Amino acid sequence: MVSRIGLISFAHMHAFHYAEALRQLPDRAQIVGVYDDDAPRGQEACRQLGVRFFEKLDDLLAESDGVIVCSENVKHKDHVIQAAAAKKPVLCEKPISITIPDAQAMIDACDGAQSPLMIAFPCRYSTSAYRVRQILEQEKLGNIVALKGTNRGTMPGGWFVEPAMSGGGAVIDHTVHVIDLWRWLLQCEVTSVYAEIERRFYPELAVEDAGLLSLEFEGGVFATLDTSWSRPNQSFPTWGDVTMEIVGDLGTITLDAFNQKIEIYNNDAVKSEWAYWGDDLNLGLIKAFLKVVQEPGTPPITGHDGLKAVEVALAAYRSRDAGAQIALPLS
Repeated sequence: MVSRIGLISFAHMHAFHYAEALRQLPDRAQIVGVYDDDAPRGQEACRQLGVRFFEKLDDLLAESDGVIVCSENVKHKDHVIQAAAAKKPVLCEKPISITIPDAQAMIDACDGAQSPLMIAFPCRYSTSAYRVRQILEQEKLGNIVALKGTNRGTMPGGWFVEPAMSGGGAVIDHTVHVIDLWRWLLQCEVTSVYAEIERRFYPELAVEDAGLLSLEFEGGVFATLDTSWSRPNQSFPTWGDVTMEIVGDLGTITLDAFNQKIEIYNNDAVKSEWAYWGDDLNLGLIKAFLKVVQEPGTPPITGHDGLKAVEVALAAYRSRDAGAQIALPLS
């Protein structure tokens, strides 16, 4: 069965990754076309992909079996709710939204329309992350005591550094990936957040580029997370990382989600380069979404998962403003 998939906006760079993944599955998916409220951006994406540009979102929805939303963070709500009204399964780029009420409105609209809402957390489709989950399920580390994680990347620029469009900087951009992994691995919730958030690398920005979060989980597990745009844009060999260390009373395990690479030192490039040979996380994500489109049911990564991940980022901003620890769930 071939599903017709529509792409809503190419604001986020991941849209091209998802399009490439769809094109690798010609027996399961066909790209119907693109809608983008930035017409030149959408038309350029269509030119590169060789697909049709839709001037109206309703027209794209009418010809699609499911849609992928990659618009600016603040626009996720409207695009997802419109897709739900058309009863289409949705894969929405992270973060789900920039406020808890907007995220809940998206979830409610999709639930009411019985349209599955899946959130784009591709790190779950890392072989190493899945292996860590197996080890934890087998209780080989004993009782988990502490976690340390990083999601350090390059500064993306563009709308990502416009607060009205993004909802914030590095904290909302990068916190959600690791929080989703920790919730998935530990099967428990964050209960409090304390955060130090600053502009350290790009003082001219209107948003933060660095954050250090201290978290508590149910059961007393303590965690720290470096969520930053601390990698130099021109010289660093890749966009960033996702790493963690999990400490139990019987052992410790480390995870580097993007360590399946070859290091290349090339004088012509004037910097080291990483040639990635490992898991295609985006392909794993898209395969999972196509299964949701073809066999409607509860997605493996739900809207609630998206809400709980962004809730931690939003609590971090409250902690910064209050200079205090913030309890979850947020009121």
